[in-house]
Amino acid sequence: MKNFSGTGTALVTPFKADDSIDFEALKGLVNLQIEGGVDFLVVQGTTGESPTLSQKEKEEVLACVTEVNKGKLPIVYGVGGNDTKKVAENFKLIPNGVDGILSVSPYYNKPIQEGIYQHYKYLAEATDLPIILYNVPGRTGSNVSAETTLRLAEISNIVAMKEASGNFDQMMEIIRCKPSGFNLLSGDDAVTLPLIAAGASGVISVVSNALPEKFTKMVKAALENDFKTARAIHYELLLITRYFFEEGNPGGVKVGLSARNIMTDKMRLPLFPVSKGLEKRIVDEIMNILK
Repeated sequence: MKNFSGTGTALVTPFKADDSIDFEALKGLVNLQIEGGVDFLVVQGTTGESPTLSQKEKEEVLACVTEVNKGKLPIVYGVGGNDTKKVAENFKLIPNGVDGILSVSPYYNKPIQEGIYQHYKYLAEATDLPIILYNVPGRTGSNVSAETTLRLAEISNIVAMKEASGNFDQMMEIIRCKPSGFNLLSGDDAVTLPLIAAGASGVISVVSNALPEKFTKMVKAALENDFKTARAIHYELLLITRYFFEEGNPGGVKVGLSARNIMTDKMRLPLFPVSKGLEKRIVDEIMNILK
């Protein structure tokens, strides 16, 4: 089983003015991540605007990333949903070259904890690939408790949890009790440093799309207990991190990528570009960081 740790970038999906996917920009983004030192790539998470991509488009994006990556970094593919059997069926469509699956807890249905456990148990039995759980109550409408996470951590091919609950007590309980080989990953860029200090193994990041060089340096330093270096970079990036999320994700980080001439800030509806005022603040701040 792959040990997903360090910095994983939740890749955005670049679009052209006509709403089609900009594959040349996607190639540039993947190369930026490889050169920037990230540890693994996450394809078709929420940051990739997966709800607005067709199955064919998702497959094309994955194929493009795989081709550019050429096996340099592990690839995690986002496959989730709130129909357990349908998600398991979608697992069968995952091509060779994928090293792991990121699967968000069932949204909208608001299952009880036993339902969440049985959902993931069913999915784990439907694949040999390692699965990273994803808890993001702000999007799903339900929380995956520490107790449920720890039960799931005993399943051999459930290898990590991307935690974006904002509940530090819950996350520390997982770290305190988790079995060896199961990683807790931050799902919130702004708290990556303190969470690693508490024992987390890394992050699945949005910010690293636009600033992989800086963000990976911060994460590596923290994981090596060099908190003087990590803290300095953390505070250097804190303002841009706030800006990136101020009017929703991935609008802010796409402005940052546009400022770096990687892609335009185009998104598909219902997502809409950030305000001009925020756009200027993002561009000014990212240029200040990169100078």
